[in-house]
Amino acid sequence: MITPDPTTPEGEAIIKLHEQMAELRERTDEWPGADTVDILDKWLALFDFTSPVKRTRLVAGSVWVLRREDRHEDDVTIWSDEDSALAALAEHVRSSWDNVQGNDGIPDLPPLEDRLAVDLYYGPRSERSDEDYWLYGTDVGRCVRTAPASHDFRFPDEKVSAQINSAALFHAPAGPDGEGLPCIEIAGVLVFAYLDAGMQAVRVSVHLDTADELVIQPGQTVPLHVQVEDSTVFSAGAVLTRPTGGGRRQWLRGLSHRMPWRRGD
Repeated sequence: MITPDPTTPEGEAIIKLHEQMAELRERTDEWPGADTVDILDKWLALFDFTSPVKRTRLVAGSVWVLRREDRHEDDVTIWSDEDSALAALAEHVRSSWDNVQGNDGIPDLPPLEDRLAVDLYYGPRSERSDEDYWLYGTDVGRCVRTAPASHDFRFPDEKVSAQINSAALFHAPAGPDGEGLPCIEIAGVLVFAYLDAGMQAVRVSVHLDTADELVIQPGQTVPLHVQVEDSTVFSAGAVLTRPTGGGRRQWLRGLSHRMPWRRGD
């Protein structure tokens, strides 16, 4: 059985149709043809069956693609970073070193350095025949709606958003021995950013339990869009109402360049 999602325009429309038909049945003890046709006619007019939903492609991350080809296989693998992909390729090279051992300029044992081992094994690209490889980085795409959903929820406009942004609070921990973590609070949303020694990483944690009703959609969800540099790493409920300019990114980059100087480094 399908349960309509009230947080989507489609689901909301289906629920409203159900309510209208239920009200008609309760009022007339049947579904009169003329009334039913009138309800369905207005309901179908809400939909556009002629054009696709407009979407914008965002970068949701990046990966490294390793393709390795020989006479026996054509293998493609995905890696989170170049070093990992190169290490995997070097592992294959070392396990197949007998294929090149004894050739001019090839040592008896493969080098410990991954790049050197790969370069010696495959040689110049113009001289490769039976074996070859390709290693390159590429973006992971994500398509999002470019028009706001047609339900009652309306995200704060630019003026209201600017007012809320200017009222953001920073909660600092009470010294290195105190409890708590550095946190930014905006519209009731808590964003913790801190160094996690246990995870050996800069950790960012978003908590939505105390979010202001201004940013809560029907269904008790908060539209959230998270970026690291220029890559979107998470997006749920966000819709693009207009192209995002590069001015804010330039400002952030400029701020990052000024920060060491401002800290006195």
